[in-house]
Amino acid sequence: MNAAGELSTLPAILTAVFLVGGAVITLIGSLGLLRLGRFYERVHAPTLGTTLGTTCIAIASMIYFSALGTRPVLHEVLIIILVIVTTPISLMVLVNAALFRDKSENGGASPGKAEDERR
Repeated sequence: MNAAGELSTLPAILTAVFLVGGAVITLIGSLGLLRLGRFYERVHAPTLGTTLGTTCIAIASMIYFSALGTRPVLHEVLIIILVIVTTPISLMVLVNAALFRDKSENGGASPGKAEDERR
């Protein structure tokens, strides 16, 4: 017997909404990675998609396993905190490394000014 069959209606609906919503948001972030042109644009979309999508999926997991058990399951809060803290830091490190590389290649000019001068 599958444990999901024992789940009542409201937690099942909430779990499904958060799970599908998180998957869609993560997919949108992944599509942003594919569609956007420059590095500085491309790095932004997956960061937002990963943070919000992972949070929604973790909330769905909390609702599902709390509804199956008799006590609240809050292990996913640590995952949410870890993702919320580390994802923007990773973004900042990547962008600063790319900015440093672009400035060293363009003689100290920022990437936007270097592209404007080429046009």
